[in-house]
Amino acid sequence: MPEADARGETLRPSKVGVGCLTTIAGFFSGGMIAVFVAKVVGSAQGCKPPEGLPACNWWVYAGIGALIGAVTLPVLALRRLNQPRVGE
Repeated sequence: MPEADARGETLRPSKVGVGCLTTIAGFFSGGMIAVFVAKVVGSAQGCKPPEGLPACNWWVYAGIGALIGAVTLPVLALRRLNQPRVGE
């Protein structure tokens, strides 16, 4: 049975929507941050990426970062939504 707020409206569909949108946002943002990390690591190691690529082995970093972002952003957002509101 879906949860209801004080007005009797269900909250589950909004949480599903938030979860889906933050999964997509987390996937792409985590991947972009990880590619930046790959650039920093590659620079520290003295790696020269091929022409037109952002960093050496960027796809490994992007894949792992995208998976981490796709999991952590929805978890953080839904945990925040499930916290009790102050004053209620």
